[in-house]
Amino acid sequence: MSRSCELTGKAVLTGNNVSHANNKSRRRFLPNLCNVTLISDALGQSFRLRVSAAALRTVEHRGGLDAFLAKSKENELSMRARLLKRQISKKLAEQAAA
Repeated sequence: MSRSCELTGKAVLTGNNVSHANNKSRRRFLPNLCNVTLISDALGQSFRLRVSAAALRTVEHRGGLDAFLAKSKENELSMRARLLKRQISKKLAEQAAA
């Protein structure tokens, strides 16, 4: 499993450790990933996702998983999140038509 957020795609960055003597050695900046269960109101089920802490705050701020996926762009999401977004939008379209 890669170290990347399933909602935002935030992944590992690389850089340098710089000492006081200005010696440089390579290092990795890892995202703060959390295993969480998010509930979709439209689908009526929960999903286990590996999400960064910043993405989790954004989901809460936007009003839940459904609202987050509705407002986010397709190219910013992971493949699993894109599938969820399509399922949710399809379900909401069905409910609006009925």
